[in-house]
Amino acid sequence: METLTDLNTFTKILTDKGYDGYFLTQSGYPGKLKESIGRYMEACRKGTEDLPQDEIAITGYLKWEGSDRPSVECTMWVKHEKGTFDLQKIEVTKNDRYGQLLKHSKLTGLSVATVPKANMAIAMVSDGIKQRAMPGNKRHFKL
Repeated sequence: METLTDLNTFTKILTDKGYDGYFLTQSGYPGKLKESIGRYMEACRKGTEDLPQDEIAITGYLKWEGSDRPSVECTMWVKHEKGTFDLQKIEVTKNDRYGQLLKHSKLTGLSVATVPKANMAIAMVSDGIKQRAMPGNKRHFKL
């Protein structure tokens, strides 16, 4: 399903779905989603960057709790046509504090309307909720 939207609509939909952190567009141009893509597109218009033929890669952290904890990172591949954008696929990875891959998930055939919310993307690579065994109610009967 292809839904080409302008930059404002594209970034608003993703921000509303929880993708509201800081991103890098094509490994540069750090900033919020709209700012990062906008600065990259401006660099392409000025000729300092080449616009790729197929997809633009946008990378950012969905979950970061410090350098000593595991993190969740996502990479989105966005199709760009004449000022309109659409999400093609998303890759979500969970890495340990040393950068080693713990879990990986890839979704293809997406559009900006069908991309999962950020918390659902995090849940795809997170461990299940850990449950502790609660000690049972020990009742002692005296006879």
